[in-house]
Amino acid sequence: MLVFYLYLIGALLLGAVCGMIFTPMILSYCKHHKLYDIPNERKMHTTATPRMGGLSFFPSMLFGFGTCLTILLFKQPSTTSLDIASVCYLAGLGFIYIVGIVDDFIGLNAPIKFVAQTIVATLLPLTGLYLNNLYGLLGIYEIPPLVGIPLTVFAIVFITNAINLIDGIDGLAACLSLLALGGFLVYFRQYNVYVNTYSIMVAAIIGGLLAFLYFNVFGKTEKNTKIFMGDGGSLFLGYMLGFLSIKSAMHNDFIWPYRQEALLVPLTLLFIPIADVIRVTLYRFFHHAPLFKADKNHIHHKLMQAGLTQHQTLAVILATAVLIVVVNLCLNANLNINLIVLIDILLYTLLNVAANFYKNKKKTPKQ
Repeated sequence: MLVFYLYLIGALLLGAVCGMIFTPMILSYCKHHKLYDIPNERKMHTTATPRMGGLSFFPSMLFGFGTCLTILLFKQPSTTSLDIASVCYLAGLGFIYIVGIVDDFIGLNAPIKFVAQTIVATLLPLTGLYLNNLYGLLGIYEIPPLVGIPLTVFAIVFITNAINLIDGIDGLAACLSLLALGGFLVYFRQYNVYVNTYSIMVAAIIGGLLAFLYFNVFGKTEKNTKIFMGDGGSLFLGYMLGFLSIKSAMHNDFIWPYRQEALLVPLTLLFIPIADVIRVTLYRFFHHAPLFKADKNHIHHKLMQAGLTQHQTLAVILATAVLIVVVNLCLNANLNINLIVLIDILLYTLLNVAANFYKNKKKTPKQ
């Protein structure tokens, strides 16, 4: 047991070291080639900032994961294996990472990115990995492949875009991803599944994310130490979290027992980005606005319009995400998934109501 945790710590540290070394190189490259995220009326920053911080994610993960996995395979070859689903996932992860980086370099239109996301999402059901049970959500339990496979593709594309769209202020997408990755790590360990391959992989990207956050949250533009994630990073994280969500939610008797909370786990860990995309989409639909046109109606925009700074907004959203995790942990044993999700929706709605109240109050001129 202790040896396993040493592998996790090693993967995390190697990922962090790689990120700390690689990110300054990316900053210099962006400065030399003028690869900046330019401010506009929708964005929160006011100065041109390098936008390719996500370029460090895949190398950091591969370095930490590959090094520790190689050592583990050498010492205990029977304890770790990569199945066809894992190989296809890594291939899809690499592909969507490249698409995101190309988008950061030259810009890709939405249809091209959507097709790329759909392709990599389809890889997983082709290997037999798909949602086959909703565990009572909306009264639905087992679902056939004819329903589960397209639902899986939709879920992965949805989560990928949710992480991409929540990436609007310093640290937000990275911190929400850290929370989710840490949650999956603990959950897999609880059932003693995927404890080697996926746990080491998750630990390595956590290390890379921590290194990125150092530059993203505490870096200074004038000192050329600040960088944004870019689409390369957000698409990479979104696809990874989508994969882990399906991996944890699929019922498979050969891996772990039936778990009533299986679908609730990814819903809990990713509730804020999921709820934000749904709310923004419904808002645009009911106000007859273009569904895919960017606006400033996301939760982080509303909180900043209410008067909070970027760091205060980050703290409030993270606190809400942690609260949802704690509440769901406490309620899971006594309530079904539908009631728990309704409570989560209520908490998220209260956050939006408070943001709207203070935003409108700030706009109202004093008498």
